[in-house]
Amino acid sequence: MKTLYNEGKRLVGTIEVPGDKSISHRSIMLGSLAKGETIVHNFLESEDSLRTINAFEKLGVKIQKNGTNVKVNGHGINGLKQPDAPLNMGNSGTTVRLICGILSALPMKTNLIGDDSLSKRPMGRVIEPLHKMGANIVSQQNTLPMIIHGGGLQPIQYTLPVDSAQVKSAVLLAGLLTNGKTTVIEPNITRDHTERMLPLFGGTVYRDDQSITINGQQTLHGATVHVPGDISSAAFWIAGAVIVPNSDLIIENVGLNPTRTGLIQVLKRMGAMINSTIRRYEGDEPVGDLQIRYSPNLKATELKADEVATLVDEVPLLALIATQVNGSMEINHIEELKYKESNRIKSTVETLKKLGAQIEETPQGMVINGGNELFGSEIDTYGDHRIAMMASIASLITSSPVRLNNPDCISISYPGFFDELNQILK
Repeated sequence: MKTLYNEGKRLVGTIEVPGDKSISHRSIMLGSLAKGETIVHNFLESEDSLRTINAFEKLGVKIQKNGTNVKVNGHGINGLKQPDAPLNMGNSGTTVRLICGILSALPMKTNLIGDDSLSKRPMGRVIEPLHKMGANIVSQQNTLPMIIHGGGLQPIQYTLPVDSAQVKSAVLLAGLLTNGKTTVIEPNITRDHTERMLPLFGGTVYRDDQSITINGQQTLHGATVHVPGDISSAAFWIAGAVIVPNSDLIIENVGLNPTRTGLIQVLKRMGAMINSTIRRYEGDEPVGDLQIRYSPNLKATELKADEVATLVDEVPLLALIATQVNGSMEINHIEELKYKESNRIKSTVETLKKLGAQIEETPQGMVINGGNELFGSEIDTYGDHRIAMMASIASLITSSPVRLNNPDCISISYPGFFDELNQILK
């Protein structure tokens, strides 16, 4: 149990957030498939991203870690070996879904397991396109555990039935290791870190408005990756600064990939005072600074279907902010949230209700009546790191203490969250 009560304080100062989780995962995966040495700077030291390192070490890759700096000694795809024991994915959905694409293409047998939470999350959406490529994946209920008998894949043209960067990346990684040309068509844009990173390792990817094509059997070469700050971690401080009176916060060296900055665009439309400046590019990833100031005159807006994938992790924060706007706000097209660490629609609604918000779940998502004065309560985090951090930000505007059960789940993505909070809370 952790008690939070910060009435009357504000968020001020200049901070940097830890390295991007999505980019950290992919840097290890591509470095392991490449020939030669890959150096990763500002790697995210969280439970999820460390699972990716552990998995590729079990696959025979030599990886040296020194704090946030990681060296991967890759020997190409032929350098991977069949593991002696099951690969434990822990709670990392990104690790398991992306590695499925890689392992399905390699001539070896692997067994994937995870913790109780991950073992309840659906894997059918990634198994289905890999089956179409010829993969032999055994899973009783399209969940973990699963056994992959790899090799013998055929290229595919696949249209994503749901907006999922993880499924897209799994198919592209399988296509990278398969003879022929593989194309993924996405009706709505999703995170594109895999496509942006492959050229850094010498890979070639062809992109147009709605499709990504990769030629198989390309040879990747080791690279140096500078991981920018994670915009999804920065989002908690963005939300806090917007709703906490007299806040004025600068976040430096954060990734500003347009497939990830949907929350910023939506908040600006609502009247939030946010300035963003791109300072440089790391590989093909834009990196820059944000300034966020308290924004007392927020108005409700409509969340468009094609915006959801660009802020899917930030929906709980958007719901919190909506409790402070003028008017009623609906957040729809978010069915994907049912399959996160918790049913994030339900856990967001229940958490904010306990804090005094007027919020209801709907068949399409949720509806929030703004102008709420929030109060403290005992909060079940559902073992979901983003719910725990959203409730922590809510405590900045509650009239009494918020008590968090199982706050340790935050270490999945942001181990230093409470230290950062104490640094900027004045």
